[in-house]
Amino acid sequence: MVVRVALIGSGRMGAFHGETVDRRLPGAELVAIADPVLSPADRPGVRVCADAAQVFADSDVDAVVIASPARFHAGLVVAAAEAGKHVFCEKPMALTLADADRAIDAAHHAGVVLQVGFNRRYAPAWQAARGLLDDGRLGTPRLLRSLTRDPGGFDPARVAPDTIFLETLIHDFDTLRFLNPGAEAVEVHATADALVEPDWRDRGLLDTAVVTVRFDNGAIGVAEACFEASYGYDVRGEVLGSGGLALLGDGRRTSMSFLGASGQTADTVRSDQELFADAYTAELAAFVDAVTTGGPADVTGEDARAALTIALCAAASVRAGVPVATS
Repeated sequence: MVVRVALIGSGRMGAFHGETVDRRLPGAELVAIADPVLSPADRPGVRVCADAAQVFADSDVDAVVIASPARFHAGLVVAAAEAGKHVFCEKPMALTLADADRAIDAAHHAGVVLQVGFNRRYAPAWQAARGLLDDGRLGTPRLLRSLTRDPGGFDPARVAPDTIFLETLIHDFDTLRFLNPGAEAVEVHATADALVEPDWRDRGLLDTAVVTVRFDNGAIGVAEACFEASYGYDVRGEVLGSGGLALLGDGRRTSMSFLGASGQTADTVRSDQELFADAYTAELAAFVDAVTTGGPADVTGEDARAALTIALCAAASVRAGVPVATS
């Protein structure tokens, strides 16, 4: 069975996902793209639609990959599920818990696969650390850390006040859950500021944040993010368990270091698509496999809701200046 996929949104991330379906997944075929700014001449051989509704009505489409702006995600998930299409949705799946529940309920009611794009779960180091947890070698998690540092170059005028929690740190919140299996967050305490673009502080921009998360098994997680790291794109993680320590991530482009007159240097990764190319491919491969076999998704709508809960509590904690309970 070849899964016929339609892409909704062909921006930076959508274009990468479309290329993955088109070139890297033998079990899938890209048959349509819905994007109001894309012309048929841009993608010969693929049906181009201005409206996602045309994709949902197309009987030749089995599944959709949603990579539109985040504010549209929940509504598109619901519409796709109601049309009987399996859904892969980029994070965040929704921006409110009510919308997250709508999306989850629609997928359950329709009996379609719903997978959310938390790609770090598919990166080799993160997979290996989870393996250590699953087989008991790392023991019981006590302290966890996850960080995201973007390479900069963002437009502060296009960043909403809670973007750092809802669209950046939400990856780290999911990572903390993934590396603390079976545990859920009970309390969130966050601090954030505009340290990269301080002139935008009064307009609500938050570009640097640290979040502490308490879990119901007693473990403590720390997530941090900054929208500018001069040395490149940096994503790392750490789990201190009763049986040892797992360190995840290395921002070097290769393992080569150059020792010269000015000292030791290493070339660093500059984008998420470079660092996580294989993980982005693996998550879509897992989605296609779930659609083909009828099995459950690896990363569910419920996982997305749990990460969103932490993100919303983090934003509320910054505003209130106190820890916030998740329920």
